[in-house]
This record gives sequence, C-alpha cells and structure tokens, in this order.
Amino acid sequence: MTALPGPLVSTAWLAEHLGDPSVRVFDCTVRVDPTPDSLRFPSGRPLYDAGHIPGAAFADLTTGLNLHDEGANWFTLPTPDALAHEAGALGIGDGHTIVLYDQTSTMWAARLWWQLRLLGLDALVLDGGFTKWVAEGRPTSSELATHPAATLTPALRPELLATKADVVGIVEGGGACLLNAVSRAQHDGSAPQHAGRPGHIPGSVNVPFDAVLDPATNAYLPPTRLREVFAAGGVHPGERVVTYCGGAIAASSAALALALAGVDEVAVYDGSLREWCADPTLPLVVASS
Repeated sequence: MTALPGPLVSTAWLAEHLGDPSVRVFDCTVRVDPTPDSLRFPSGRPLYDAGHIPGAAFADLTTGLNLHDEGANWFTLPTPDALAHEAGALGIGDGHTIVLYDQTSTMWAARLWWQLRLLGLDALVLDGGFTKWVAEGRPTSSELATHPAATLTPALRPELLATKADVVGIVEGGGACLLNAVSRAQHDGSAPQHAGRPGHIPGSVNVPFDAVLDPATNAYLPPTRLREVFAAGGVHPGERVVTYCGGAIAASSAALALALAGVDEVAVYDGSLREWCADPTLPLVVASS
C-alpha cells in the first residue's frame, strides 16, 4: 500500500479498501448522557450493534482501553503496557493500517487516535465519521465483526502527554499555550462545568470542540481554515500547545485538529479539568470575576 497522508482518511478511500486485509476498522463510539448535575458515558455498543461500517470491529473505550471510573464518569490512560495489551487483543498492532471512527462528533475516535500515538502507532481517523458515511449513502451492517489479535510494540512518545505538574509549570512560568476545548460559556464560567468548579485554567485560550468541524459534514475543516480558527482563538505560530477540556476527550480532537493545521508540538493534559478542579489549591478563572 502507498503511504497515507494521515491523520485523516476519507470515506471514499475507506470504501475502496474495506476488503483489504491489512486495513482494520474500529468503531469507537461512546454515548454521552446528561444527568441533572453531571454526565454519564455508557458504552456505545448498542449503537454499533444497530449499525456500523461493514467489517468494523467495536473498540470499547469504557473498558480496558481506558481506566473508566463510572462513579466519577471520566476516563484516564492505562499504563502503556496495559493499553498495548488491550489494543492488541482487539487486533490493533504492528503492520496494519488502523482506521478509527465513531458515530458522534469524532471525539472518541480522536481519543483512541491520541492514545495509540502515545504508543508510537499512527492510526487514521475517518473524516466525518459514521455521520458522513451514512449521509453519503454508503453501506452499513449489523453483523458483529472482530479482528484477529495482534501485537502492538510500544515506542513511547511521552512528549504527547501533559501532567498536572506540567500544567502548573506552564501557569507559573509559561512555555506553552494552554488550549481549552470546552464551549465558550463553560470556558468563561457562565455555564456549568461538569468536571467541577466553573471557569478555566489561568492563561488558557479557548477554541471550542465544535469550532474545528464543518457542521454540514461532521468533517474537520481544511488545514488553512483550521489555522485561522486557532489563530483567532489565541494560538500563535511556533508555540507548543497543551490541550485540555473536561475529561481529555474533546482535547484529543483539538490535538488532532492542531496536527492537521501543522502544529507539531501538541500534548494533551489527560487529567484535564476533572483533575484540576478536584484540587482546591489550584486556581480557576471566571470571566466575570
């Protein structure tokens, strides 16, 4: 196979390669269910069972691919070895072209894309996801599909991951742009923050998660337009960027969009606001304060 540009692949390309044994497709859907004071994230398996891209297996981000605390309703990275083991059991491994999608806004596919990048595997995300696939009249299936187990050999890229200590260092001394991928109202503190206290980490700029997508197609905006969106949001050329949100899901999509825009140095703060808000000693900024 010829080299793919990545990190996106088009629906047309995938339709042409569904029968290729070296291409392994995964549906990464997770549902988002609002509750009166929080969010729940049940598995998207029922949606997969109802219909998915033919030949796609289901990658359940609510099980071993993340340390999912149902009580806290958030996701955390497993250890690299545990993540590589879980991915390999699904058939994500060395020597395959891995294509990821989900049935919502591509954030969940972007989450697994970022996790695999941490392990050194450059997967591809289906641009527009299942939404675009169905809108184009392409086939779907309700038949369960799996892939043979594979071996994923980690080649860790720690520069793609930011810790709470890293973010504290940025707040105190600079060195990177903190990008918050929640809505404008949540960033300003005028809307509830499901991760805890309202507001944003001091010094953060805001590019909402949906600002990087074309609302008509669910696909990511073209690179030129993405550069304009990030510049308007306060990201300057040549800056290292650390993305965060409530729980590092939208932040993963922001990291993918930044990669498309040509920003090379991007890390995701996996703890995001769920971790930051839980520490009462760490500051948050509310626009009206």
